Amino acid sequence: MFGIFGILIALVTLIYFAYRGVSVLILAPVTALLAALLSGDTPLLGAYTQTFMRATGNFIAQYFPVFLLGAIFGKLMDDSGSAQATAEWIIKRLGRENAILSVVLSCAILTYGGVSLFVVAFAVFPIADALFRQADLPKRLIPATIALGAFTFTMTALPGTPSIQNAIPMPFYGTTAFAAPGLGLITGAIMLLGGQMWLSRQAARARALREGYGAKEDRGDSPVKAVREYALGEGFDISETPLPAHPGQPPHFLVAVTPVILVIVLNFVFLEVVIPALDASYLQQEKYGSTTIEALRGIWAIICALVASILVLIALNWHRLSDCKQSLGDGANASVLPIFNTASQVGFGAVIASLGTFVLVRDAILSVGRTEPLISLALSVNVLAGITGSASGGMSIALQTLGSEYVALARDAGISLELMHRVTTVATGGLDTLPHNGAVITLLAICGLTHREAYFDIFIVAVVIPLVALAVLVALGSLIGTF
Repeated sequence: MFGIFGILIALVTLIYFAYRGVSVLILAPVTALLAALLSGDTPLLGAYTQTFMRATGNFIAQYFPVFLLGAIFGKLMDDSGSAQATAEWIIKRLGRENAILSVVLSCAILTYGGVSLFVVAFAVFPIADALFRQADLPKRLIPATIALGAFTFTMTALPGTPSIQNAIPMPFYGTTAFAAPGLGLITGAIMLLGGQMWLSRQAARARALREGYGAKEDRGDSPVKAVREYALGEGFDISETPLPAHPGQPPHFLVAVTPVILVIVLNFVFLEVVIPALDASYLQQEKYGSTTIEALRGIWAIICALVASILVLIALNWHRLSDCKQSLGDGANASVLPIFNTASQVGFGAVIASLGTFVLVRDAILSVGRTEPLISLALSVNVLAGITGSASGGMSIALQTLGSEYVALARDAGISLELMHRVTTVATGGLDTLPHNGAVITLLAICGLTHREAYFDIFIVAVVIPLVALAVLVALGSLIGTF
């Protein structure tokens, strides 16, 4: 029992100091070793080098290409002006009377195409701010509007999204980014429609109360200065101005959105046509990991799609990229700290899972899973995502510690692994967006608002409604299976 108490102490310590801004690279190993120390039966050096570091290294080896290419793609979209051009085109077409929907769709298209939510927030906020001023909508609704488009359905539910949350389950289940597409679309629609209805209701109430945009000016420092320290800690290079000046004319909307569309289309083509046609029998050799093409084709498809889309993006915007080499370098650098932060959280989970007392926790979770694997999976992933304040970190810990058991439970219960994939992915979106989540802190700082002013609406659209969508997904999956 004292060992379980030690695990709880380690988790609370991790949450508290992460919220206070201490780097996860320091916190994860320290709190993991704290749990090992309190367990009383685990050698600290062995836990660090043989458990923590191995799990951390394995995660980096498996997912670094996705982080690297995604960060480069997002940086090029930003530097070429494509992200801004896409958002502006949508907003102009829908008009200020549909300000909220315009911002949501702008964020959704960019994030569904693989652009980092940090890049999206910086690119879209100045446009959203001007639009909300024109429409006389409360500024406090801007963070929730951006969160709905960038943090929810495009991150977890829509089939084919190249997000890391959709990529991590693939090797565990032998699935692809398009797993359970029908259920993913239904779940995504619930998040989009539910969030849009809530924000529209809030806007209508504000108009009835004549609240308006808000007379109060931004406090003190600029939003970029306010987030500089955190964003640099996450590995994102931020200029001194909210919107960097892009050389020359911004691209036409069709040019700007073409690379985004290509990511999705090429992902599907590589997944269903190109990679299955390859002779991959060599993968069975020990030097290639003694694996199969089914276990790898999801990751391979995303890698190939991103590489091809990056090349097209560069070709279409060569004259707009003032220093392509610099953009590539900045994008590559921006990928390093995010993956190390996530991998460190995976290492933390691996140490926790290795403790003798964790067996009690695992058995308690799996006792639900033996009768209701989908419910058990949804609960464990969501709770861990909430504890770590990270969707990818919570998912990785859950799959690293319990993934093989869930696969076995699903097969015994006759549940499709595609359905397990989609439940796992959707379950990462919800409790991960609690106040200590890094993306929430960054978004509020970009907007120049506090948790007190704007978090409640973020909580509804990015926590409550995704949890409702997850419950619907689990219920539909239990009743009709996957489609």
